Formats: sequence, C-alpha cells, structure tokens
Amino acid sequence: MAFTSQLKLRLYTTQVYSKVAMIILLVLGTVVQLQAQTLPLPARGIDALSGSELKAKIENLSVIDREKEIFEEIIHGNVPEFLRELVPISFSKSIDDTVYNVTYYVLPDYLALGLDNDYFLIPMTPILAQRISDSLRFTLPTKQIVDQIWINASLKLTPSPILASSEMVTISVMWDHNNTVKAQRQKALATYPLGELVAGHKKDVIISNRIYGNSSKRVVIYGWHYKNGTNIQPVYAGHSETYADYSHGIRLVSDACLINDKSYLISEVLKNPKIAALFSDEGVIRKPFYSIAF
Repeated sequence: MAFTSQLKLRLYTTQVYSKVAMIILLVLGTVVQLQAQTLPLPARGIDALSGSELKAKIENLSVIDREKEIFEEIIHGNVPEFLRELVPISFSKSIDDTVYNVTYYVLPDYLALGLDNDYFLIPMTPILAQRISDSLRFTLPTKQIVDQIWINASLKLTPSPILASSEMVTISVMWDHNNTVKAQRQKALATYPLGELVAGHKKDVIISNRIYGNSSKRVVIYGWHYKNGTNIQPVYAGHSETYADYSHGIRLVSDACLINDKSYLISEVLKNPKIAALFSDEGVIRKPFYSIAF
C-alpha cells in the first residue's frame, strides 16, 4: 500500500515537473524571440537575385505565380541586410486606471527583395503578406500601430503618388515607384543610414475589422503620411483581397511583445476586450488576420 502511494506521488510529481518545464520552455522561447529582435530568415545566398533581376523575372507572371515566386525568395532569405534588425517601439497607456508599458518590434522599412544597393520594395496582396507573417510568427500592423511607427520614425519621407491608372497594379509601375522612393532615401543616407526607422513613403496593408466587414474579404489600407502628420489614405476597404498596387507597403511587426515586462502576442491582445486598445483604436479585432488562399 505504501509502495503504491509512493509510486502515485512520484508519477504526480513527474507530471507537475513536466508541465512546469513545458511552460518555462514556452516562456523562454518568447523571451528569446524578443531579445533577438531580428528577422528570422536564413542568410541571403551568394547567388540570390538582386532587386532589378527579380523585377525582370516576375514582371510578366500572373499575380498568383508572381506571389509564389516572391514567397520563395523571402522565405529563403533574399531580403536586404538593412531589414534584418528590428526596431523597438515603446509607449505607455492607461486603461481603466492601469498603466501598461509596452514594447514591440517592427521592420525598419517596408518588406523588400534583393540587396542593400539593389532592392525592390515589393507590394503584394494581403494573402501573401499574411502567409509570410504566419511563417515568421509576425503580424501586420493596425491603424494605431501605423501611426505610432510614423511618429517614431527617424526619417519621414514625403509621399510620391503616381497618377491613377490601370497600370498601377503592374510590376513596371511598382518598380518605377520603388526607384522614386530610393532616390528620396539616397538623399538622406548620410544622416539616416539604411536600417533607421523610415515612414511616409507607402500606404500600409493593415489588420482591421473591415477585412471581414463586407460580403467578400477585402484588403484594408491606411496611411501615407505627409510630413505634417496628415495622411493621404484614410482606412479604406474598397479593393478585394487579391488587389495590390504600387502604393502599398508591407510592414511586418513581430507578434511577440512585452507588456509590463510580461510576454504577449499582439494577435491575442487584439482579441482581448480589456487590453485591445493598446494596439487598436477600433476596439477588439476578433479576426486579426487575412485569408491565406486565393
């Protein structure tokens, strides 16, 4: 009888230790991700294509085939070095008499393909943007996050709109706008080198309740701030989820964040009625993601 009791106690103790160890590993995994503050991609291959080479490769592909190619390039590490170090953004906010001190991490610029000296700030559908985010354990920004990024940006570029036309969705026009933005960026390199937080040069594809607020799923865009802080693009959900044009940018945000020195996921915070306001000015967002299938 005593032996049976001891055995049960050992089994119970082992189970408790196992659960505690699992919790510790999960917490440590999140903390390591926060401390690393880097884009979790492999090193760029020595034979990886440059931005201009990729432009030529994908220029005449269908949207579906183009986005398959872009996904493979990114997942295999073909992004510029200046995008690899994330930038922290910290703020404090009071909700119901509780002060929350928050830190989260963002790409210093919009997602790009290629080299530091030959890159392509690549627009994409929210379908692809979400697929990449899921693969890297990142999220897309909300409107509130976009505003915070602009406020915290070391370099604020002036928007450069192109006359609206049916060509806005082509790689050719996307590349032309990429070169316009790079020329602006080049003028500021001495003071604000690549890797500094920069904003103002693209509209953001954002997380919003309006993604699923229509009969069909939509891409929701916002931003493109002038230097005085006003934005060209209010929150807009007029295009389908398969749409992307030259003005769209993909700003990845690490899903892992710190709130009062504890680890959280932004995607979970957005679903929490008590603290969703830390990242959202439209209330709870119960589906903080896009579909990942055409």
